[in-house]
Amino acid sequence: MLAGSVLHAASEAMRLADVDPIRAIPLAAQVVRNSRDDVPALALAEQAWGHALCQTGQIGEAVTHLRRAVRLGAGKAAAESRMKLAFALVQQGRPTSALHEVDLAVPLLGARARSQRAVILYHLGRLDDAFADYQAADRALRRGGEKLAVQRNLVNRGIVQAERQNFGLAVRDLVEAEGLARDLGRDLAVGIIAENLGFVESRRGDVPAALAHFDRAEEIITRNGGRLAPVLFDRAELLLSVGLAGEAREHASQAVTAFRIEGRRLMVPETLLLLADAALLGRDWAAAGRHARAALAQFVRQGRDQHAAFARATVLRASLSAGKPCRISDPDAMMAALHGRPAVQAHLDLAVVAGRRRQPARAVAHLTTASQARTRGPATLRARGWYAEALLYEHTTPQRAVAAARRGLRVLDENHAALGAGDLRAHSATHRADLAELGLRVALRSGRLADVFEWAERGRASRFLHRPVRPPDDPELAALLQSLRATKLTHRQVELERRIKNRSRLLRATGPGPSEPVRPAELDLGGRVLVQYVEADGDLLALTLTDRRLDLRVVGPVREVADLLERVPFALRHLARRPRPEILKLLNTTTSTLDSLLLPRCDRPLVVVPTGLLHNVPWSTLPSCRGKPVVVAPSATSWRSAASRPARPRTFAVASGPGLPGAQEEAQAVADLHATTNPRDATVDDVLKALATASTVHLAAHGRLNPDNPLFSALDLHDGPLVVYDVQRLEQVPDTVIMAACDVGRSVVVSGNELLGLAATFLERGTSQLIAPVVPVPDAETKDLMLGVHRRLREGCSPAAALAEAQEELGRPNGFVCVGA
Repeated sequence: MLAGSVLHAASEAMRLADVDPIRAIPLAAQVVRNSRDDVPALALAEQAWGHALCQTGQIGEAVTHLRRAVRLGAGKAAAESRMKLAFALVQQGRPTSALHEVDLAVPLLGARARSQRAVILYHLGRLDDAFADYQAADRALRRGGEKLAVQRNLVNRGIVQAERQNFGLAVRDLVEAEGLARDLGRDLAVGIIAENLGFVESRRGDVPAALAHFDRAEEIITRNGGRLAPVLFDRAELLLSVGLAGEAREHASQAVTAFRIEGRRLMVPETLLLLADAALLGRDWAAAGRHARAALAQFVRQGRDQHAAFARATVLRASLSAGKPCRISDPDAMMAALHGRPAVQAHLDLAVVAGRRRQPARAVAHLTTASQARTRGPATLRARGWYAEALLYEHTTPQRAVAAARRGLRVLDENHAALGAGDLRAHSATHRADLAELGLRVALRSGRLADVFEWAERGRASRFLHRPVRPPDDPELAALLQSLRATKLTHRQVELERRIKNRSRLLRATGPGPSEPVRPAELDLGGRVLVQYVEADGDLLALTLTDRRLDLRVVGPVREVADLLERVPFALRHLARRPRPEILKLLNTTTSTLDSLLLPRCDRPLVVVPTGLLHNVPWSTLPSCRGKPVVVAPSATSWRSAASRPARPRTFAVASGPGLPGAQEEAQAVADLHATTNPRDATVDDVLKALATASTVHLAAHGRLNPDNPLFSALDLHDGPLVVYDVQRLEQVPDTVIMAACDVGRSVVVSGNELLGLAATFLERGTSQLIAPVVPVPDAETKDLMLGVHRRLREGCSPAAALAEAQEELGRPNGFVCVGA
């Protein structure tokens, strides 16, 4: 190459390093091989090579080339290389070295170097110093007309604005930066800005908006050969904020691996800390402590005092959760370095430590400081502030504590009301648990049973306190569901399920916010007895409402009841396959014991409101329930709503699925009874049309509950599965749904007694009664039971009474329950 052409090629490599780093690397390498004695061109090519490597995640190699560029360069050229070297050193987890390099560049490069220094100060946790540098750099860069430098400065200032909870200003900076990046042709930068917009919305608590930005970022960054580890990290942090600990852990683990491969050691301990938070949410105290201690050691080596404080606070929380001794050498120094939600949680944890050490004044001081978060910031942060306020007054002014707990729940429920995806609404209830438990504790201490009833209601299935929620219709989601039914390839199915889940989470719910839970005096049970169960301090309690009179009793230790409950589905499954006297004896003995523990002695119809371990009990197997109408409801509030819903004129629809000879026979017999049709080879569209038009629908098909991914629990129809997402899209659901399909009456119970599955979704959407089994049922044996139910429905019986009488007539134990009202 000629001297001029070598320098031109080096300049082109430098330009490409920003807009197309994959093409920049081989061009820079070629210049280095051919430049020989052209030192300025060689220095520029090494700078371009190092910068492009940094852009594509090859940090270690980037540092090597950028150090060469510094040695070869002079004056401003060397300073430019120092700036890029500083950025790479930060990514390696060496912020102190990075600060040294950038300070050497500031006298020569002024505002641009000061902007780079602000990035390093941000990673060192010095937010105010970083913001001051960004402000000064912005003014100078705009005066100089340096569009690229202004764009970069805006991105970084936007991140600091978000950390300072100035979310509107953060979005403004990032939107302006995106416009500049588009003007400059920096497509990869547009993707990175989309990721940062997702980060801002995540901190603000707007989950659908954040997910939409992350999806856009992933698509642009992938197309342009950039690094996806930051997107994985931010998505994991967002999923954790709505209680999806398993998915958050999966994304964070992938991010750790990617950061290590890329040599971005700066982000490894931050991601380990995220893994610790996910483990805490998943109640894996040992893993939480292990990840937090590993993060702490790396933060200390990197000289990042503020992040080390975050890690110490997480180690403290893991120890407290595990019931282990907590040693904190300098809690005041730890607190001085914290801000935002970690600081609030640390104050709550230190209040617990102070309480254990009998230091009431310190406990009050920590709770007072934490309670100040209730007035500003994202909903989850404000809710923790209200929780601190409630703890502060729990033992001195119980009424004030209860009021604070109600306020905290209201903040969370109003925030989560806009979530269109059922799994997000359910898992986000994890943030409600502490507030609901505190309210229940105060109520139990007071001895006022009406208050105990109220807080038992507030602590369960909060989604059912909302009016029926339907996400907006979405053609893309509909097309993905259709593709899922058409595929037979396992890997394709997994990918489609991932896309369906991600797409549904972008949708917002519309409609009114949550209603208040029902009080006992407002319930018209019509001669029924309501039994509501609640867990407190390891015991299962039962609240019984009879003729507006409330009674409370201790059922027994939760573990003992759980051991008994496990035997019932075991016995029913074995009896369904091959009846054996010893198994029948086990079932009878177990159900008699459970009956005496759980249920009041009365002959009246029952409304049962379970807690976690009781949600999937086949109640008809208990002796006192045989022949008695029993309704299972997610909450007393949901029961009242379903019971008071005006019934539509009764019209019937019937359909069956493939692979079960008895199902087609059963469906035809039910159809003949009601003089309606039973479409052969019924498709998902056929069934959805029936569900949207008939008031009573009978479905006989193979069913499955997906415990790992409950929104893909399904009924198998002739063209594929009908899943929860299909039901969520219906504008109207039947008053009564009867599903003769194994396990579909069961729900996955997540934190806060929230329920996920087909049955829960029908109830959430507005079905008043649902009859379905909570254990596998023999295909051939359900026909007589179902015909008995439908004959009684035709005669005007309620679904619960129809099921009870048909079960009594059949004379054999089975797993069908009536849920709703």
